[in-house]
Amino acid sequence: MMQASHELNDKQFRTISDLVYRHCGINLKDGKEALVKARLMKRFRAIGMNSVESYLELIESKAGDHELDQMIDAMTTNKTSFFREFEHFRYLRETVLPQFKGARMRFWSAACSSGEEPYSLAMLLREHLSDIDRRDVLILATDISRRMLEKGAKALYSEDILKDLPSTYLQKYFVKSRNTACAYQVADTVRSMVRLARLNLMDSWPMKGPFHVIFCRNVMIYFDRATQQELINRFWELLEPGGYLFVGHSEGLSAITHKFNYLRPATYRK
Repeated sequence: MMQASHELNDKQFRTISDLVYRHCGINLKDGKEALVKARLMKRFRAIGMNSVESYLELIESKAGDHELDQMIDAMTTNKTSFFREFEHFRYLRETVLPQFKGARMRFWSAACSSGEEPYSLAMLLREHLSDIDRRDVLILATDISRRMLEKGAKALYSEDILKDLPSTYLQKYFVKSRNTACAYQVADTVRSMVRLARLNLMDSWPMKGPFHVIFCRNVMIYFDRATQQELINRFWELLEPGGYLFVGHSEGLSAITHKFNYLRPATYRK
């Protein structure tokens, strides 16, 4: 049974919500109390913390930067899968890729979680661009979660995660792990196309671009309108003219002022 010292009162919830919002733009204030409490309890157990007050003192202290990152990690939702929202990949294959004539191709998977999205992009490119190895292709994959990026760097996925992949993809782009039962590792030919890096979308962006395609899907639902607006403007600046932005199917830009041309659900062009 939860100890009284672990109870999260309204003031403490607001304090934590404000910290998360200032740090990474995630809005936890609207009906997220139960989620925050449940995930905080996991952090308490992980570090042996005995009260909310002590925890707040830690993360607000100079020594608490690491734990603040850990808390942000715990609060983020990392649901993903290979070729999630497949219509985007179909459109990329049928409409976008045939337009690319130059050797240089740059993609950005923003909020890449554990790597399934950028590796899906890489497999699609290898499958449908016969001259891929003669081109200068890079997929930048960023996320705020160090834990998810570590998973992405290992590129090791269970059979259950891969069960919906076409069998030809599994044979061509994965290698059965010798060390982990019922797991496969993404092949080097695919991994070499992806550069993983930690990035808080609220911070400055060190990459210069321009990108041909940006995927930022199922992320902006966690941001308020002002943060969404800022992100969309920054994506516009980093895309080359004619570049494409893919957002999640529940994240249309109709409520945001922007310069993008709407193409189809969750698909926009500069």
